Amino acid sequence: MKSIYSYSLDELTVKMEQLGQSKYRSKQIFSWLYKKNASSFDDMTDVSKDFREVMKKEFEFSLPKASVMQESRDGTVKCLFKLDDGQEVESVLMHYVYGYSVCVSSEVGCNMGCAFCASGLLKKKRNLLPHEMLGQVLAFDCYLRKKSPNFHVTHVVIMGTGEPFDNYDNVLSFIRNINSPFGIDIGARHITVSTCGIVPGILKFAKEGLQVNLAISLHAPNNKLRDLLMPINKAYPLEKLIPAIMQYEKNSGRQVTFEYILIKDVNDSVTQARELYNLIAPTHGFVNLIPYNPVMENGFRRSPDENVFYFHNFLLQKGVKSTIRKEFGSDIDAACGQLRAKYVKR
Repeated sequence: MKSIYSYSLDELTVKMEQLGQSKYRSKQIFSWLYKKNASSFDDMTDVSKDFREVMKKEFEFSLPKASVMQESRDGTVKCLFKLDDGQEVESVLMHYVYGYSVCVSSEVGCNMGCAFCASGLLKKKRNLLPHEMLGQVLAFDCYLRKKSPNFHVTHVVIMGTGEPFDNYDNVLSFIRNINSPFGIDIGARHITVSTCGIVPGILKFAKEGLQVNLAISLHAPNNKLRDLLMPINKAYPLEKLIPAIMQYEKNSGRQVTFEYILIKDVNDSVTQARELYNLIAPTHGFVNLIPYNPVMENGFRRSPDENVFYFHNFLLQKGVKSTIRKEFGSDIDAACGQLRAKYVKR
């Protein structure tokens, strides 16, 4: 059986009609799931008892369960979630001045093999289903509301373990669920999908008609270095990636964000800042510079502050919009994939 949380409103409407129910029934159930926080079908007291029994036979009422939680001094919370089949994934809650953001994993493990990333230490086991991504958001929303009824998740970034475009259909269903006004109702422009550069996924995503944000994990300004850091570049080199981004901007009317992790003596030089500017100049992209969170297994180190600030200032002087990402969770397993790698056997 499929978890009821994996259904979009449209999918649930079709299912209800197949079960002899009115279209209204799907909105009624969505309200119980996302507005009234029902913990079982029996909580849905305005649904007949007979139909509640039917739903128990047609749907699972399942979400991931939090198994390990780490809280940082800066308020960041990292959580390991156990899935129904015993697999585990991690997710992070971060507090910004504009609200609370959850970084969601889209796969159990990752096959992209980026040299600097802890996620790739454990290879991909399977894709996550929509309800398994949704559960990460709902768990943190519940955590926040226990602290205060005024606190809730306001932003979602699909930047955790896994490549979202390698799990395209499930990720799209998840996005539509959290964006639905009958669901969690997170605004499209408060949702960001991050890809390491899957060109067919970028071109397909451009035609979805969604107003969500797209981020590109770039991290190198030339093919030679990007081949070393990100094996996906061998399949989709910069000569293919940049034109795909330009086509995305044309089709969607949206600019992309380029994510660029700064690693000491690897990609943080003056020459590389200039190369990056020249590379992305044909696009309308925005650059998010990310001071590196060290991962013990790979030996890379965080770029010194002076390199980070120089890189940032160089881009600004060239007229490229750029920010330095705020650092979170330095006293816990901050880097993507670290918490799962710590608790899961390889």
